[in-house]
Parts: sequence; structure tokens; C-alpha cells
Amino acid sequence: MHTLRRYLPILDWGRRYNRGALMDDGLAALIVTVMLIPQSLAYAMLAGLPPEMGLYASMLPLVAYALFGTSTTLSVGPVAVVSLMTASAVAQIAEAGSGAYIEAAILLSLMSGGMLLLFGFFRLGFLASFLSHPVIAGFITASGVIIAISQVRHILGIEAHGDNLLQLVTSLAGTVATAHLPTLVTGGATLLFLLWVRSGLKPVLVRLGMSDYWAGMLTRTGPVFAVIGTSVAAYYLDLGARGVSLVGHIPAGLPEFTLPVLVHPAWRELLVSALLISIIGFVESVSVGHTLAARRRQRIVPDQELIGLGASNMAAAFSGGYPVTGGFARSIVNFDAGAATPASGILTALGIALSAVFFTPYLAYLPNATLAATIIVAVLSLVDFSILKRTWDYGVSDFVAVAITIFVTLGLGVETGVACGVLASLALHLYKTSRPHMAVVGEVPGTEHYRNVDRHEVITRSDILSLRIDESLYFANASFVESRLYTLLEERPEARHVILMCTAVNEIDLSALEALESINRQLRDRNITLHLSEVKGPVMDVLRHTHFLEELSGKVFLSQHHAFQHVMAVEDETHRDQPHNWVI
Repeated sequence: MHTLRRYLPILDWGRRYNRGALMDDGLAALIVTVMLIPQSLAYAMLAGLPPEMGLYASMLPLVAYALFGTSTTLSVGPVAVVSLMTASAVAQIAEAGSGAYIEAAILLSLMSGGMLLLFGFFRLGFLASFLSHPVIAGFITASGVIIAISQVRHILGIEAHGDNLLQLVTSLAGTVATAHLPTLVTGGATLLFLLWVRSGLKPVLVRLGMSDYWAGMLTRTGPVFAVIGTSVAAYYLDLGARGVSLVGHIPAGLPEFTLPVLVHPAWRELLVSALLISIIGFVESVSVGHTLAARRRQRIVPDQELIGLGASNMAAAFSGGYPVTGGFARSIVNFDAGAATPASGILTALGIALSAVFFTPYLAYLPNATLAATIIVAVLSLVDFSILKRTWDYGVSDFVAVAITIFVTLGLGVETGVACGVLASLALHLYKTSRPHMAVVGEVPGTEHYRNVDRHEVITRSDILSLRIDESLYFANASFVESRLYTLLEERPEARHVILMCTAVNEIDLSALEALESINRQLRDRNITLHLSEVKGPVMDVLRHTHFLEELSGKVFLSQHHAFQHVMAVEDETHRDQPHNWVI
């Protein structure tokens, strides 16, 4: 039963469900539903898909996550970045809007779901660690810029295309002179309204006597007012006849349960895209889940989150949707609205389903410019170029990874950008660990502590080289450690003992072990004894299975102080009548 509850968290929280939780979840679901309808339509348009697919991707995936997910407030559905990645991937396979394009988007959701499920069952959540937070922040910032610029064409009512910033700006510049005035007025007015709602509506409502909580909730539903207002205007002013592009007919009803085309000729081309969408979606979702769970002193289980998101994407594929993940904005709204359990997602799915059945005919007059304005305002909150300054102030390697991610994403596209960001992070990590910090240490007077001679006033001896290695030893840094040690010995011709302080050494691989064996032999040939200190238990367990300890010319000590005192006593006994060479 415990195993079953692990894979089906609903069996845990479901048995404690009560009327109070239902009321909290119902209110949260109502607010999120109102917010999610225009978002779903807008993100489907961003992905180059029919608007109803955005609604379909907001139904069963929410139910699937409620069954398998571990966050009480995460709201799953279409999001801006994943929609952009979907469009970028599928556009290489088929023409936007075609049947083949839709099939490929559904297949992408199926592949992403399958990968996430496999990762979850095999507990491979650690793979997300290859995407550092700075890389993700840089990628999301660059993606936000591309998304916003790509929607300008709908605001202007012109044709413009491109997968990166240069292509988009060039295309827009070539056609901006043909901007359609009624579309520009509609889109521009909506954009200004939404920007004002985000920053100016809440203070007005608070001054009118509304509570801070409800003023905040009403502010977040601004896109709904934009959708209603522009749809009514389009109907009564006959904007469609004036050349304003409208959403048009949206099929009413629930999605059909269909089996995706499994033997699709494009699955090889979509494989890398599916992997990137899976990992980025998982990282974004888990980041939001962790943040919200911490506010309530709760926790989420990353490996189970993989299963929850995998099930959500599979559900989207079988119900005519496209790739989904946990959305930041809607999850925050769900949290602030008081959602108590994942059942709020089920109730939200029910609300979306009722809207799809009864209200889709009224969306036919919705201008595409309104959806474009909704997308632009939503993604502006994702753009954060301050990450460049923060990483520059903190460390050059993080700055380089972020800068590469941002500029490659802007210049070459989303998939290339995130791939280069990951490769840059790994390359910089390998470079740093291949040249580990190694400090000559000495005794802090009057203590048993040993610190860097370049940073502290410490006691050393010319016949003892006491060296601390601040990194695990592995194939990439073994030769560097060996070379650095010999360089230090050349500077200390009187040295007769080397003590390697292994406090920070968590692992020694075979290449590093061979380097240590070589060091031991070469030092012994020079009449220099090699000692180790503060070797961690797991590392000692590995060394005991080798001949290294038997061949070691010196000893392994529990602490650096014990090693230094022992070696000092040996040297003093050997050279009792000779003067000591102390250095402070």
C-alpha cells in the first residue's frame, strides 16, 4: 500500500479530504479557470496550433497531475516557453496549421510524456541538475524577448516570421509600413490596458475600499476583461469586415480521446526537442513547486513530479493537446486563492470543460491582436536581464554560461540556445574542476586548525609540505594535481614529508589513484615520505580495495594536526642535534 501511495499521492491526501478543503479548492479553481481560458487560447496561437488545442491541453493534464503529482498548488497547462519550443520544433516538420503540424505537436507531447515517465520510474530527476539556474534564467529571458517580438506582427496586422531575434526584427522592419490601422488600434489599446491593469488597477481598487486580496485577484483576471471587451467591440463594430484577424469558429465540446499517430515519420526529428522540452518543463515546474511548497512548510518529491508531469503530457497527447508543464503565473494565483489540495486542478479542468462546451461560440469574434497582447504582457515578467549583472558580480563562469545562453538563443533560436547553455555550463565546470584549488597550509598558533599560508599567520616547517586539495580527484584533474605538487616541491628543496589534506576529497577515481601511486613512487625515490590526512570514510573504503595503502610510504592520519605533530616528532627525533627551520 505504501508503494501504491508513492505512485498515487491522491490516495494519501484524498482520504483526508473534507468540505472545507472542497470550498477552498472550488474558489481557487474558479479564479484560475477565468485566468486560464484566455491564456490557453493565446499560448495555442503562440505554438501555431488551433485555439481549441490550448483548451484541450488544460483539461485532462490537470486531472492527471492531480492523481500523480505531489504539489498541492501547482497548476499544469500550456506555458509560453514550452509553446515557443513546440512551435520551433514542429515548424521544421510541417507547415503551421496543417494536419501534419497538429499530428507532430501531439506526437511531441506523447514523446515528452513518455520520457518524463521513464525518468520518474528510474528516478533520474538528477538529470535536471545539468541545467543550472543561471542557464534557465538566461534561456527564459531570451525566450521571453523572442516571444514578445514574434507577437508584434499580430498587433500590427502584418506578416512577419523568424525563429530568432534577427530574423524577426528584419522581417518586421520590411513589412511595418503595411501595418493595418484597425488591428493596430485594437491590439495597441489592449496592450496598454493590460499594462495598466498589471500596475495601476490594484491601487485604484484598494482606494475604492476593496480588500488587498480581492484587488490582487481581480487584477490577475485583466485578460478576461480584455477578451470580453474586444470581442464585443469586434461584434458590434464588425471589425472582421474591416480586416481585423479574428479567432473564428472554435469547435464546441470536449476533446475526443484518440490514439496519437505512433508510427510517425517525424519522431526522429522531434527526439531532441522532446528531450529539451521535458527537461526544461520539469526544471521550471519543480522550481515553482518547491517555492510554493516552502511557503506552507510542505515538500514535493522531484522523482514523483516527473511521473506527474509525464502523465499530464500523455493525457494531453490522448486528448488532442500539446506539451504542458507547471505554469508560474497560474500556480501563484492558485496558491494565493487558497487551493488546499491538487483537487483544485480537477475542479479547474471541470471549469475549462464547461467553458469549452457552452462558451466557445462567443469566442469567434475574439481578435488575434488581443491574444497577442495577452502573450506580450505575460512574457514581459519573464524577461530579466539583471541576471547578467548578478552573475558577473558573483562569478565569471556563471556569467559566461548565461551570456552564451541569452545571445545564442536570441541569435540562433531556442533549441540551439539551451543546448549551448548546457554545454557551456558543463565545459566551465570541467575546466574549474580540472584545475582545483590547492593550498599550502600551516598550523594556526595555539589551535589544531590548519589554514592557507597566503591568508593567515600560521606555523610551517621547511621540511614538511602540508597541502590541502579542495576538490575530488578524478581523471580531469589528476595530472594537474601531480604537476602542481612537483612544482611546490621544487620550491622547497628541504622537504622530506608531504601531507595531503583530503578534507574536500569526496571521491578518487581510477585515473586519480594511478596518479597518487605515481606520486608515491616518485617521492619515495627522492627520499620524501607521502602521508594522507582527514580521508573520508567512503574514499577509504575504495582505497582499501587497492594496493595503494600497502605501498604508501607514509601513513593515513585522522586529522591534519595529528599528521603534522607525528611527522614533526619523527623529524625532531631524526635530527635531534640539528637546528629547526621554523617559519611563521
